[in-house]
Parts: sequence; structure tokens; C-alpha cells
Amino acid sequence: MGIFLQTVFAGFLIFLLYRLIIPGWQYHYSMVTVLVITILLEVLLYALFRRFVYQKIPYFYEEPVLDDVQEKGVNPLEDKKEAPINGDVEKIISLIWEMPRDIDNFGDKMRAMEHLFSDDTMFLESSNPEVVLYSRLKDPHLVVYLRSLNRIRHINTLFANINQSLSDRGRIACHCVTSALHREKVLRQSPPVINRMVYALDFFWHRVCSKLSFTRPFYFWVTGGRSRVLTRVEVLGRLYRAGFEVIHEEVYNGRFYMVATKIKEPIRDDKPSNGMLIRLQRQGKGGKIIGVYKFRTMYAYSEYLQPYIYKQQGLATGGKILDDYRVTPLGRFLRKTWMDELPMLINWMKGELKIVGVRPLSAHYLNLYDEDLKELRIKTKPGLLPPFYADMPKTLEEIQESERKYLNAYFKSPIRTDWRYFWKILRNIVVKGKRSQ
Repeated sequence: MGIFLQTVFAGFLIFLLYRLIIPGWQYHYSMVTVLVITILLEVLLYALFRRFVYQKIPYFYEEPVLDDVQEKGVNPLEDKKEAPINGDVEKIISLIWEMPRDIDNFGDKMRAMEHLFSDDTMFLESSNPEVVLYSRLKDPHLVVYLRSLNRIRHINTLFANINQSLSDRGRIACHCVTSALHREKVLRQSPPVINRMVYALDFFWHRVCSKLSFTRPFYFWVTGGRSRVLTRVEVLGRLYRAGFEVIHEEVYNGRFYMVATKIKEPIRDDKPSNGMLIRLQRQGKGGKIIGVYKFRTMYAYSEYLQPYIYKQQGLATGGKILDDYRVTPLGRFLRKTWMDELPMLINWMKGELKIVGVRPLSAHYLNLYDEDLKELRIKTKPGLLPPFYADMPKTLEEIQESERKYLNAYFKSPIRTDWRYFWKILRNIVVKGKRSQ
């Protein structure tokens, strides 16, 4: 119905323009033909959206509301409540990761280390994620995974199985080569200029072909998943998805090492995605949960790092993450130019958003709001252009006051308020170059 009304309105405007601009213009049936073709094309486009967008993209996982958010400066590694394993985390690192590189055999590695650890320590090197479930050692307190994660095809299954095998508050120690370390290695291996070309090909093969749905099967058929390139964020995110809390991470001798503690069961009711288009759960009119579309601006598995990033980075103005390293270079560009929000036009076409209105918020961010404002927000649709860009508030309290002022004015005079806010927002963005922090 919306498509039909939109086309009729467009045809009416075209008709008026012809009558006003072209003297003596006479009606011709070709106008109706053009409008009918336009309607058919718009219906086809809408059908494609329904087929490939609405139903194919699962909800982007978002951490439940957190009550223990800590401000910047709190170090999660300072928690000394747990009993250390043979001393502390640093000892684990020194014993495992300073192992002489000339020891390649798994049996030799294990014999060289097992006397340094307690009997409830498990050493693994198999690429089969099921091996840990059939080990003779039950409920180990520490699992040391000696094989690089870059050589593992099913990392999520491996982490989940290790979680299942560990005792309560048990720990895992593992390592990999991150994409940043891999990049440095590739660039060192060739002379200038050539190394950039080599890295471009390497990036396309390992980072692009391994992610795209139509090239991913071929990539894993060729590599067997034994030469993957993983970002630091992705590895940490996979650990958190598997129910672990990272207590130590460091780069040593060209490798990235992690120690994590089991704190809960793995997350299973989700569908991790590497796609560029994501769907976020947001509160719409009447409190209804809607799926807001955006272009991905963070590395894969970033969504699972919410607790870790809160503790590590702290909060910036208005409750946002401070210096969020999960955002990719392309993501920073998309955010700066607002191109990441273009897919929200799909929600506008669906009638879930209007042009001007309060920003659609996640459950966690909305939990920071006052109760009276929460009640006001659900009485109308969220919008593409929030009142934030009209007032440019700096604190969370100022943001709430800005939205409260807009909503009170909107309920008294909807059309006039949105019209006034639209031009004020446009002037701040286009003329004054205002941006959110």
C-alpha cells in the first residue's frame, strides 16, 4: 500500500511540473505506462528485500543488560579471589610459552611440562575438537592447548567442548597468530612495493574469500581450515561466546597468547555472522522489538566482547564505549559518513521508523534511561534523524532531556515539530558538520 501511494504521489507531482513548466502540454497515456512500470519495479524490489533481507539475516547477538559496568581504569586482572594455578597466570605463561622452539613432538612437549603442573592439567594438540570430551582426565582445572588456533577448522566447537570438560572456574591457555602479526610477517618477507601487492592478495584470499558465503566453501576445501587468519577481536570474542572470561592476553615472540577462565555455559541460541549487513534488536513503538538494519562496522565476534570492553576501555560521553578498538578502519569511515545507517531505510520502508524521531536503542542502553522517558519513547516510532543532532547534548542526562523536550513537543504538534527538527538537524549536519562522539 505504501509503494502504491508513493507512486501515485510521485505521478501527481510529475503531472503538476509538466503543466507548470511546459506551456500547452497535453496529457498522454505514456505517463500512466511509466507509473505502472515504476510500481512493478518497486514491488519487485520490495519482494527481493522480503526474500533476501527480512528473512535471511538473523538477529545480531547483543549481550543482556549488565549491572556490573565498571568505569575506565578498573583492571579485570586485579581480581585475586580465585586460587592460582601453580602460582599465578604469569607462571603459566612462562612455563608454556617459553618452551624451546626446537621441541616439535607433542609427547616431548608434554613430558617437558607435565611435571611442572598439577595432576588436573590437560594438554591438547589435536585438531579434532571432540578429543577433549573423551580424555581420561575428568574435570581438569587447566587445559593447555598447544596447537595454534589458526590451524583449527571448528574453533567454536573446540572452545565449547573445553568449557564442558573444565571444572568450575577452570582455565584455558591458548595461542594464535593474529591478523596484525600476520600482516607484519608478510610485509617483512618481500621488498617494498612488492610486499604491498603480496599482502593485498593474501588479504583477499584469507580475509575476504574465507568470509564470503559463496567463496567460503572453496576456501576451506583448499586450506582445510589450517591456515586461517584471525583478528585479535575475533579470537577474544569466540572465547567469550564459549563462556570464558579473558584474564590475560599478550604478544610474545610473534604470537598472541591468552588465558581465560570458565564463568558460564557457552552461548548457543545465536547465529554468528561475518556478513556486512546486520540486524539489531531495538525497541520500537509500543515496546515492540524490531530488527534495525545497519552495515557492520566492527570485526566479527565483536558483539560477544561487550563485558570485556566495558571493563577494559571504560565509558565515554553519553554511555558509549571509549576508544572502541572493535571498530574496523572501514567501519570508522562508514560511521563518520553515516553510510553504516543507510540500510535503516529498509526499516523506514517497512513502516518501523519515521524520518525524525528518537534513536532506536538497545536493551542495555535503554536500561540507563529514566523510567518516565522510557514510557514516552514507546508511544511513537523511533526515527532515522534523532533530536540528538538538533541539540548536540554531551552527557547522558542531557541526551535524555533533549529527547524529552522533542517528545513533549511532538505529542502536541507532530507535523510541525518534525518539520522544525528536520531542518535544524540538517543544518547542524551539513552546514556545521556536527557529529556524535
